[in-house]
Amino acid sequence: MHLAYPAVLAVLLFCTGLYGVLARRNAILVLMSVELMLNAVNLNLVAFDVWLRDELHAGQALTLFTIAIAAAEIGIGLAIVLAVYRNRGSSDVDRLRDTAETDDAETLPDDVDDDVQGTTADQATAPAGKAKKAEATA
Repeated sequence: MHLAYPAVLAVLLFCTGLYGVLARRNAILVLMSVELMLNAVNLNLVAFDVWLRDELHAGQALTLFTIAIAAAEIGIGLAIVLAVYRNRGSSDVDRLRDTAETDDAETLPDDVDDDVQGTTADQATAPAGKAKKAEATA
């Protein structure tokens, strides 16, 4: 068997998984795309192991480790996605950036202007929280 057939199939699987990771918004679809990428790597490992006629079958052994790690990754990933879905009501990846909690230092002081008194605490502390996030990332 030629090495080109499984290599081309692995490239197609990997590119499909990469597109899914970059283009999808749903966390479960992103996890499925990561699994496609890992399966493409596994296919390459086994194909090169057979092509090189390795006596120790190192490619197949590494594939078994990769499958075990992928199973653990999916279990932990699904647990995180379910926890986020229960707390937020959505598994949208773009909304996961806003997971930072507000600190006590970001609450309103007692001597706030009268025009700010009519707003809620979340609206008044939002600019302070964004400024603090910008400082932390800079």
